[in-house]
Amino acid sequence: MMGTKWEKINVWRWLSWPDQTTLYDRYIVWISLGLMLVGFIMVSSASIPLSSRLADQPFYFAIRQGIYLIGAIIVAGMMMQISLDKWQQFSVPMLLISLSLLGAVLFIGHSINGALRWLPLGIINLQPAEVAKLSLFLFVSGYLVRRHEEVRESLTGFLKPLAVLIVIALLLLAQPDLGSVVVMFVTTLGMLFIAGAKLWQFCVLLFSGIALVAMVIITEPYRISRVTSFLDPWQDPFGSGYQLTQSLMAFGRGDWLGQGLGNSIQKLEYLPEAHTDFVVAVLAEELGLVGVISVLLMIFALVLRALFIGKRCLEVNQLFGGFLAFGIGIWFAFQTSVNVGVAMGLMPTKGLTLPLVSYGGSSLFIMSTAVVLLLRIDHEYRLTAFETHERVTVHDKT
Repeated sequence: MMGTKWEKINVWRWLSWPDQTTLYDRYIVWISLGLMLVGFIMVSSASIPLSSRLADQPFYFAIRQGIYLIGAIIVAGMMMQISLDKWQQFSVPMLLISLSLLGAVLFIGHSINGALRWLPLGIINLQPAEVAKLSLFLFVSGYLVRRHEEVRESLTGFLKPLAVLIVIALLLLAQPDLGSVVVMFVTTLGMLFIAGAKLWQFCVLLFSGIALVAMVIITEPYRISRVTSFLDPWQDPFGSGYQLTQSLMAFGRGDWLGQGLGNSIQKLEYLPEAHTDFVVAVLAEELGLVGVISVLLMIFALVLRALFIGKRCLEVNQLFGGFLAFGIGIWFAFQTSVNVGVAMGLMPTKGLTLPLVSYGGSSLFIMSTAVVLLLRIDHEYRLTAFETHERVTVHDKT
């Protein structure tokens, strides 16, 4: 009787059972909101000591993150109203704006920890690299629609979008921001591969990219230091290996179930960037391996939804949405791998956020927009499928 009573409540049915006629992917909505909520809780916990010292207010960063969350949801709702045709139409102007922002940050940007990556806009510091990621993937998606056959058949068609990537990479390396360059390179390469680029071109470019990244690392002493400290952080635990050793201690203390929410010791300003790049280390210490795996499964589920949406769109020749969905999926998956890999000592230190979880307005706004783009792509696919089904039904009745 109780089960029947609950099933009669529409809200409960909407939350519990998928509806094939729903014209959006509710799982993406709930997963994204869940990640934002986890991020808000962990940022609030991880930032208390730093907030107390800098602002004499323990929830300074938590309040800012809450404001960013509300703003991101409002902006996401506005972006949801824009059709994919408009996104495709304005992909080139968006790319040009991103290039302008990347150039501007080199002259009037705000430096934090020696990196010139932020444009001061009053209440928020805009990170142009985040805008450039989304703009690049929109541009590449549009290019693959316009030059699909050229990419498949010609080396020139394969290399043209990479020329754009090189320009962006040069501007990013001047900041410097190697992490964003690597994310853009891997995602663009993945999108070209999905579009049907020849395997030998893919392999040559991949190895060339690895060689170029190695050269970039070798030319900067601080990058060499990061690589060597990553290989053996305990060799210099109070110098180049300090951040990684503190992160590994957080993971070790967390064990299976963690020390409990709010009980992290490493966040007491032992671990630098505890609420941004290394928020997963605090998550591991407070909620344990179970907490980390839960968050990673949520992101993994979001990535899978993106890949499935992309596959369905390509099957019905909705190329722009299909390529963009694949790009967003690869982007989220790779950036998550790098962020968690860095915190666990599996990769050299890179300044990349955990999608929808780490502190930061720029990252949160852009990642939210990417999620909304996934919803829009899926919505237009379902709308087309629904209209086709209706036409077939009407035709059968007549």
